[in-house]
Amino acid sequence: MPHLFDPLSLRSLTFPHRIVVSPMCQYSSVDGFADDWHFVHLGSRAVGGAALVFTEAAAVSPEGRISPQDLGVYDEGHIAGLARIVRFVHAQHALAGIQIAHAGRKGSTHRPWGGGSGAVDRAHGGWQPVAPTDQPFATNSPVPCALTAREIAGLVAAFRAAAQRALRAGFDVVEIHGAHGYLIHEFLSPLVNTRTDEYGGSYDNRVRFCLEIVDAVRTVWPERLPLFVRLSCTDWKAGGWDLEQTVELARRLKTRGVDLVDCSSGGLVADQQIAIGPGYQVPFAERVRRDAAIATGAVGLITEPAQANAIVEAGQADLVLLARELLRDPYFPLRAARELGREIPWPAQYVRAAPHGTPHR
Repeated sequence: MPHLFDPLSLRSLTFPHRIVVSPMCQYSSVDGFADDWHFVHLGSRAVGGAALVFTEAAAVSPEGRISPQDLGVYDEGHIAGLARIVRFVHAQHALAGIQIAHAGRKGSTHRPWGGGSGAVDRAHGGWQPVAPTDQPFATNSPVPCALTAREIAGLVAAFRAAAQRALRAGFDVVEIHGAHGYLIHEFLSPLVNTRTDEYGGSYDNRVRFCLEIVDAVRTVWPERLPLFVRLSCTDWKAGGWDLEQTVELARRLKTRGVDLVDCSSGGLVADQQIAIGPGYQVPFAERVRRDAAIATGAVGLITEPAQANAIVEAGQADLVLLARELLRDPYFPLRAARELGREIPWPAQYVRAAPHGTPHR
């Protein structure tokens, strides 16, 4: 059976083990640019031994940001700062990934700290968000503008251009963000997508936008490099997007060149009812992996090395993506390897600084 610290091959890449830094919004950019905070935040997780380090969601357009402080990949000027991070991550023998995203109706909102909440007005850097319809996420959220078919085509092109910039920055993996109530997820779910044109109504119509983006990205993302898609496997609300629909979409994604489905959940509606507990989203990854015959990533309250290893050993997922635990402990992979009786390389600087050439235990 596979082990958490066994390698995994996807296309031309070999992941040295199965622990991945999940995308985590930092809300620390100015005009979408990566700065020293992003360099240190992401670089620290590479130093800590992660196999793959994902950036936070990088917006494919200015209006695709969640907050005015979101990371972006919508401007040629963004490439240099991202490339600096990629070079450092690679120097630590880790792979570098970028999540490309559009916030949809959840855009133009305040970051979680700083005193504000809800919509950001134009005087403070806000904008008119867009969505499948003109229905807001919550009562204090901005009211979006319903997208036209022409505008939808423009956003598909924006995802393609973002992937091209990611390639020029040197990233190894692109993940398309189709979860957490952001734009792609808004099209997928009948709770939000009430359109009556070719992008709404039937299942085929609701998944059309997602599949068009995947197809567009695959035209510019090299055959040798993996493409991931993050999905919310359930809306946690009756009548919404659910696991059965996710499995069917995963089957279609596989035929279009997607290599792994990153299985999350929720985020679409304010009145969702989530049953939270350790590893609560792992069964989604297991089901998608089995029934769609595609590699999956497991996320959500995975906090212990033995727990992460059990997920891989049981065949529930191929990768384990950690978020909060890697904020608490950037060196989780190094610690986990020791606890599980495996060894992964420590940074040479840390080995040399320790007595007798061995890092402190």
